[in-house]
Amino acid sequence: MSALPRSPLEGHPPTSRLRLAEPALAVSGSGAPKVVAEGVPTAVRPDQQTGDGRYPIAWLTITAPRGATPTATSICACGRNLFAAGHHKALALIADHTDHKTRCPLRTTQERTAS
Repeated sequence: MSALPRSPLEGHPPTSRLRLAEPALAVSGSGAPKVVAEGVPTAVRPDQQTGDGRYPIAWLTITAPRGATPTATSICACGRNLFAAGHHKALALIADHTDHKTRCPLRTTQERTAS
């Protein structure tokens, strides 16, 4: 006679026979399976994320902690990824990011097709 294989989980005895989970009985005990947990709303709510089809293309992140060097990061879906540290360089990057919105090939293509 061969021994049962060891369970890979410590502290759990090996099971000789696996059983499938059974649906829970209804509170009334009628034997009907419970479909939804108590307190869970069953109505399907509209998706709050649906919008007008617009989505972000460019991001400008500015960090200016008190007493530290300000930084700015300009990222665009077209591949632009610039970083600046220091007051004057951060201001220049902010202005360049604003200008990039008019020159970005992704934005100009979308605006032309929308017209």
